[in-house]
Amino acid sequence: MTQHRITDDLEALLDVLPPNIRHAVEKANNSERLLEIVIDLGRVPAARFVENEITLLDKEITRPEIDHITERIGTFDADNRAGMERTLHRISAIRNRLGTIVGLTCRVGRAVYGTVDIIQDIIESGKSVLILGRPGVGKTTLLREAARILAENKRVVIVDTSNEIGGDGDVPHPAVGRARRMQVSQPMMQHEVMIEAVENHNPEVIVIDEIGRELEAAAARTIAERGVQLIGTAHGQTLDNLLLNPTLSDLIGGIEAVTLSDEEARRRGTQKTVLERRSPPTFDVVIEIQTRDRFAVHLDISASVDSLLRGVPVPPEVRTRDAEGKIVIEKTAPASKSKMDAKEVKAPRRGRQPADAERVEVQSPSPKQTPAAILTSPLQAVRVFAYGVARNRLMQAAKRLGVPAVIVTDVDEADALVTLRTYYRNREQTVIDAEQRGMPIYVLRANTVAQVEQFLGDLYNLTEQQHPRDSMDGVREETQQAISAVLNGERWVDLPPGTSLVRRLQHELARNAELVSHSYGKEPRRHVRIFRE
Repeated sequence: MTQHRITDDLEALLDVLPPNIRHAVEKANNSERLLEIVIDLGRVPAARFVENEITLLDKEITRPEIDHITERIGTFDADNRAGMERTLHRISAIRNRLGTIVGLTCRVGRAVYGTVDIIQDIIESGKSVLILGRPGVGKTTLLREAARILAENKRVVIVDTSNEIGGDGDVPHPAVGRARRMQVSQPMMQHEVMIEAVENHNPEVIVIDEIGRELEAAAARTIAERGVQLIGTAHGQTLDNLLLNPTLSDLIGGIEAVTLSDEEARRRGTQKTVLERRSPPTFDVVIEIQTRDRFAVHLDISASVDSLLRGVPVPPEVRTRDAEGKIVIEKTAPASKSKMDAKEVKAPRRGRQPADAERVEVQSPSPKQTPAAILTSPLQAVRVFAYGVARNRLMQAAKRLGVPAVIVTDVDEADALVTLRTYYRNREQTVIDAEQRGMPIYVLRANTVAQVEQFLGDLYNLTEQQHPRDSMDGVREETQQAISAVLNGERWVDLPPGTSLVRRLQHELARNAELVSHSYGKEPRRHVRIFRE
């Protein structure tokens, strides 16, 4: 079992508080779980713990009590943060329009030894690592421990913008070990100090907290290209958040829209305009801190970003620490192409369209092919080749309807072909070959969700009553599987349609798992989607 040793110098923080607030904190008798103390002018003070928040006093805060604290701490920097010499505590100020302090957030800084063991092999591998997580989840604590461990064998320089890593004052906190610390005079100058650290102090590792501006992202790229290992943090919960952040997406290569030729789009099976990674990523590994004891690790960020842009996300490696301190690593198998693929395949289709989705069947010349038998079995898996129809819509529709349709990328493996009217009229070779083999061909008027669902309903001969749910136990099991998939890296999971009672249970289970859920569609095909916030 890993032994965690914690040092927080809490007495130093309590000493700067007014006596009545200090006594209230001590009376709560839960200092080990204390996160921060919130003090606002004209409001009652509160203490925030890991599990809850309590009111410290019934009396409202007055100006002298705020002045009592500010007179006993360091100077507030341009980012309205101050510290205390030789401690890791941070006091952040809220000012009014005239610049007068009207509120304080006193965050308890702790040096926790032994937390980096869950990713120590990655940190020591020499790869550049970016750590993602929401505020207060422990990113800086992890960064401080990583700097201390790496400094035992390498030249480590910490670019400490707000003095959170090394503490306030000129002498760094012992928690950073032998690592050297460079302070930043103004937050807007962090990128320049990053470059200065590389040019002047010959580091092997640069440690940076809270990369948040475009210039800092550019400086990080410059450092990485000089062969220096980067260990940094950024706000954001998942890789998707980072990819959609225009300021920080360059850290993982950035994205750009690329227009393909008709031939290339058809070969790839995509639309003409697609998103691709713009450049090599700055960081080699991205770590998502989901909880303090559960990490999702993207070991090959280039592959993760590329697959995400193609609509086939690679599940991350999930690392957890159990109650006994043992590290458990779950290596999830990559998602199969039939599970999720956002490509759109282009192909021909038949002329007449009297209905929304028209099935065109050609009698098979081969006795071994019996497409009619396949199509009349609603619960039997059918392999569908989409030519000009969005595969992601097909897969999502199949999930919503609860049918075992498998979307294949090779027409030779398919039992049926679905395409659009425009492509069918062109009489391209793929469709001609399918007809000659006696493969059923379905022709859609448009590439819409309604048309796709109508096609699947025709393919499986569905009626509204053909998807009954066995029992509420089955619903619970199905929903729990969807929740597990989302917690393990899926962006979302759509559950099959159900009654209002079924959907209410699904929402409740998602809420208990601290996930978000919404209902989509119209009755009787209204369904629940579960995803992370």
